[in-house]
Amino acid sequence: MLRSEEVRKLAPEMDPLRMGMGWKVSDLSKPQIMIESTYGDSHPGSAHLNKFVEEAVKAVDENGGKAARYYATDMCDGIAQGHDGINYSLAHRDAITNLVEAQANATVFDGGVFIASCDKAMPAMLMSIGRLKDMSAIMVTGGVMEAHELPKKYIVDDPACKINELLTLEQIGKFDAWEKTGVIPNEQLDYYKHNACPSCGACSFMGTASTMQIMAEALGLMLPGTALMPSTAPELKEASYNAGKQLMELIAKGITAKDIVTKESFENAIMVHAAISGSTNATMHLPAIAHEFGIRIDADTFDRLHRGAHYLLNIRPSGDWPAQYFYYAGGVPRVMEEIKSMLHLDVMTVTGKTLGENLEELKKNGFYEHCDEILREKSKIFGRAIDREDIIHSFDNAKGTDGSIAILKGNLAPEGCVIKHTACPKEMFKAVLKAKPFDCEEAAIEAVISRKIQPGDAVFIRYEGPKGSGMPEMFYTTEAISSDPELGKTIALITDGRFSGASKGPAIGHVSPEAADGGPIALVEEDDLIRIDIPERVLEIIGVKGEELPKEEVERILAERRKAWKPREAKYKKGVLKIYSEHAVSPMKGGYMV
Repeated sequence: MLRSEEVRKLAPEMDPLRMGMGWKVSDLSKPQIMIESTYGDSHPGSAHLNKFVEEAVKAVDENGGKAARYYATDMCDGIAQGHDGINYSLAHRDAITNLVEAQANATVFDGGVFIASCDKAMPAMLMSIGRLKDMSAIMVTGGVMEAHELPKKYIVDDPACKINELLTLEQIGKFDAWEKTGVIPNEQLDYYKHNACPSCGACSFMGTASTMQIMAEALGLMLPGTALMPSTAPELKEASYNAGKQLMELIAKGITAKDIVTKESFENAIMVHAAISGSTNATMHLPAIAHEFGIRIDADTFDRLHRGAHYLLNIRPSGDWPAQYFYYAGGVPRVMEEIKSMLHLDVMTVTGKTLGENLEELKKNGFYEHCDEILREKSKIFGRAIDREDIIHSFDNAKGTDGSIAILKGNLAPEGCVIKHTACPKEMFKAVLKAKPFDCEEAAIEAVISRKIQPGDAVFIRYEGPKGSGMPEMFYTTEAISSDPELGKTIALITDGRFSGASKGPAIGHVSPEAADGGPIALVEEDDLIRIDIPERVLEIIGVKGEELPKEEVERILAERRKAWKPREAKYKKGVLKIYSEHAVSPMKGGYMV
């Protein structure tokens, strides 16, 4: 018997209340399907989602179910940047998860189509599916926005990117820093700001939104080849309909989310993450999603799987192409085909078939030929052919062979911290730097811009973890550093906060335990010597006052500092941030609430 029918017998008011919404008597006994989305006028990643909601509703209703629309609108990290709004970002991931759980369990559904696009909406929906893992579920993502084709007068020669004809949002921080330092005029910056988002969809680079869309497909919760399509593609509406239709098949077969998402599917997702040089924020979101499924994924899992993994993707910010080109090159299936030998091919997916079966079917159904045709059409913009391997490299011609992130540990980060080494200058892979600690981002960015920070410094921003301030992004500080030709190769940023998925440069985040918990990062003082060794996965304090000391002496000094350290008064006295900061676990464990 359907779960909805069991509950219906217990609640006699349910039928008349539904009839009050215009339902027919025949609708009452159909499989009840939740169509949950983050649709709303909050930002381009969500403003267009309702058309995909309507496609899913239509598919469910035409295939024997009864769909109900539910909404949990998300905020935008980009709009929240630069002010205290960004402090709500991570907390609202968990708030959305809680809302979806309440909506689903207050009514009881037999299955759900979950629709989202962006940074916290994607992990929130995946966490929600984990909490509701006993029902059938499928994801639809809202795709990625188009890049803007620049007129010749606004094309700049940026050696960090070979495809300068196309403008994407992650470049705005760099251009803003250039305007502040006189490299470009204000009028040019305004043009970039007014044209960086020419359509709806997730921002067109491999940030957290794009990464998490790909993770949803890699986990087996999306129809093959449907993650990170251009939001304007007609195929995306078709995919939304097909997802609703396929959900009814899953219900009929009794396949639930817990049958699909397993330890092995998480390992597949992490291998794909390594291949795409995905956002460092995935090291926080995937453990949080796994936690909801009752599966343990930790920092060591990421480090183990990234070591020796082939990094293939030439997509911004670590590469040259806007994210829409990912789909044109074959998307998630192409990446999986290249790293097939590293994957668990026997895992179940929402098709009702295994991953291996899906990959074989895509070779026969015209998927790759369709992508190749689109790429040929897009080549006309540049007046030259674009090969798909310009965008997704082959396994044997990888951009790198040691994954894309590293988990560093040491006396400064006993539980670990994360760096995207594919976005870090090689000069900073091994370095000894002098600490310059700041207790908030505002003070740190002022010091960077005013050149109080010098080559050889390690900029610390602390008390910015989940318990300290909600764990905002240190986006503008990383942009100010990475856009400076000298500082970008000679200093590091180390924080218990996090970074935008668009961040580049020598940025080390998620330092755990965080400062507010009394982690060693709270004990760092001016001119402590900090050793970074990415190949050896080490972050440690090796001296004080600019002088290297024996390990035992460093530990003695840190022990004295710990005795003198006192916890700070809680930053938040009420509301969601008070609740979140009191209940969040460490960044490296997932930053979820307990």
